[in-house]
Amino acid sequence: MRVFNCDHCGHLVFFDSVQCLHCGSTLAFLPDDLTMAALAPAPQDGPGLWRRMGARNSGQYSGRLYRMCHNHTYYQACNFAIPANDHAGLCASCRQTRVLPDLSESANLRRWKQIEAAKRQLFYTLARLGLERVHGRSGPFFEFLADLPGGPTILTGHVGGTITLNIAEADDDERARRRIALGEPYRTLIGHLRHESGHFYWDKLVRDGGRTDAFRQVFGDESQDYSAALDAHYARGSELGDWSERHVSAYAAAHPWEDWAETWAHYLHLVDLLETAASYQASVTVPDPEGAVRHHVTDPFADPRPGFLEMVRQWVPLTLMLNSLNRSLGQDDAYPFALSPGAMVKLRFVHELVQDQAPQGQAQAVPIAEA
Repeated sequence: MRVFNCDHCGHLVFFDSVQCLHCGSTLAFLPDDLTMAALAPAPQDGPGLWRRMGARNSGQYSGRLYRMCHNHTYYQACNFAIPANDHAGLCASCRQTRVLPDLSESANLRRWKQIEAAKRQLFYTLARLGLERVHGRSGPFFEFLADLPGGPTILTGHVGGTITLNIAEADDDERARRRIALGEPYRTLIGHLRHESGHFYWDKLVRDGGRTDAFRQVFGDESQDYSAALDAHYARGSELGDWSERHVSAYAAAHPWEDWAETWAHYLHLVDLLETAASYQASVTVPDPEGAVRHHVTDPFADPRPGFLEMVRQWVPLTLMLNSLNRSLGQDDAYPFALSPGAMVKLRFVHELVQDQAPQGQAQAVPIAEA
């Protein structure tokens, strides 16, 4: 996502910042405005209230009052603020989490904080795309659960609008173990959440949006037996055939629902990385003895928004540079994929469906809903 500037002193700050290192102002993210803001205590207006500050020495204040999210006050686990006239204790992101592990265990508290940080990143991108409000309701709900001795293994997945995540995925060693065991080149918390959100939005945008026939023309018939398809996928082991001709990942070839979810996650990867690069006003020149071409990265939320092909033209050299930088530091490729024309058709389907949800060029601030 984009980087921000402290709206009090102008210094560079980030999405997860809680204090400006330059002027010392308290910072919070405002979901109703989709921006970072410097806040000053406003006890004269009520207990626990904060007022948005103006630029230094301007004497101008917005007059808007906020409270900090309960999870910030009690756990230092959130940096989202809540408009003062919204009486919920949790911010727009945290209130979507309905089930938590036992936070009295320090390991669970650490894992939960990491997962919530990734979920806020997902929340931001979905809100910018205008997807936090679909057909009059909020985005998905979440349950973050831990395996218990003698109990069933918690499986990450989506059912009926609720995304469940095994909190062990927050541990680097466990995530690496599963990545190797399943033969995956990429496994991250944000990747999990983006993938599972794809299942939620398939229900909302494809099924409920009357796009099932169009979906089947691109991804195939999702009515085939899902469990049997997954069993067959895992039974093949490493013998998965040439999935790359039509899919973004090997797992995408298991079933049309998984193909959609993997493609959806890749589209969110694309949007987020392009927005980040654009906020740094990045340009990439790919070396070529026949004539190098310079690619200037455009904000995917610019007005007018760039078309899909233009986004892809910027995406490819950007991922080449990103992977090269990672290799320079002795790390694996940050983006270990090469997208085929067949996969691009599916990405374009997602892009066009998403673009239909919000007016062009408008950042989607989030109306605050009831808990």
